[in-house]
Amino acid sequence: MTDTALHPYCGHPPAAVLERAAGIRAALFDVDGVLTDGTVYCGGSGDALQVFHIHDGKGLRLLLDAGVQVGWITARGGSALMRRADELGIPHVLRGRADKGEALAEMSERLAVPLSGCAYTGDDLIDLPAVRRAGLGIAVADAHPHVQAHADWVTRRPGGRGAVREVSELILLARGELAAILHGAEG
Repeated sequence: MTDTALHPYCGHPPAAVLERAAGIRAALFDVDGVLTDGTVYCGGSGDALQVFHIHDGKGLRLLLDAGVQVGWITARGGSALMRRADELGIPHVLRGRADKGEALAEMSERLAVPLSGCAYTGDDLIDLPAVRRAGLGIAVADAHPHVQAHADWVTRRPGGRGAVREVSELILLARGELAAILHGAEG
């Protein structure tokens, strides 16, 4: 197998990024613009509908199965978000949190994982404090340029279109667990 075949989602991350990713024990994500493409559909009854990518969900399950703690931090949050969290078994969700840096610190404490062991993935200016504080700050490909400039790593895929799967496979690759997962999938 070639190097590219070993990690089809995350490509060839720099050694410094892999080094940081190897120590990640908690992967935390913004929702709108990261787990979704940022589009919000408003139904006639006032319900907001969100679209989640199935590959991102599988990436989150791979992290959970590997013992990485997973959580979501969002300024919004509604029934669609909580339903998806329940479907995936995401145990940690902070909703209505505009101060993402403070929310990251709270999540770090709740999970008993130092900030250096936390990855945070965001897309917009509200996420910048968390991206900067996390041990591994990540921006999605279509994130605000200022967020990308302060991130340790920028995904190749946009939010809601595989970026979370890319982050998941980066962490698993760095921990030395991705090759076994891919080999197991081959049957």
